Amino acid sequence: MALLVGLTGSMGSGKSLAASILEGLGARVLDADKICRDLVQPCSPAWREIAGYFGRDVLREDQSIDRPRLAAIVFEDPRKREALEAILHPRVIAEERRLFEEIRQQDPGAVVVVDAALLIESGNYKNMDRVAVVGADEETQVQRLLRKGLWTRDEILKRIRSQMSLEKKKEKAHFFIPNDTTVEDLRKRLETLYDELKGLA
Repeated sequence: MALLVGLTGSMGSGKSLAASILEGLGARVLDADKICRDLVQPCSPAWREIAGYFGRDVLREDQSIDRPRLAAIVFEDPRKREALEAILHPRVIAEERRLFEEIRQQDPGAVVVVDAALLIESGNYKNMDRVAVVGADEETQVQRLLRKGLWTRDEILKRIRSQMSLEKKKEKAHFFIPNDTTVEDLRKRLETLYDELKGLA
């Protein structure tokens, strides 16, 4: 029977890298962020709700959502973040479920991985057969994010510390995947995990 696995981790933890390695091993990956981008295309129901709530300031000239601007707004205001999540989370979860059912029909033994930063915060972890958390120590996260050149050290620390702590995430996890050494170490851990997940599926 197809297995639905939630994969999550804080920014800079290597969650997306872990998802791509699992995909290379044969897992079917559903990227929550990509699903979210598809759901907010101009004139979609979610787009209308976001534009209605946040105003035209969050729209670019081509009418697409200015994601960095919207992220900056909700990062500073918890009420606005909750409003955005109320618009997006139910739709993303419903689309993930639809795609999972589609895959399950085609491939009953599939391991389907939902790659989602807010898997636990959204409550979506409860819909998963298994939950895996990727984690690294804070300084490793900071160094990885500094290399991307998007934020200063202070901005990165503020963002990391605004997220749910790794300890809290681990409480909801069936599997914890440490990722503060090499990519090769991460790959070995994920090969072991994937073998176990295939056994469960």
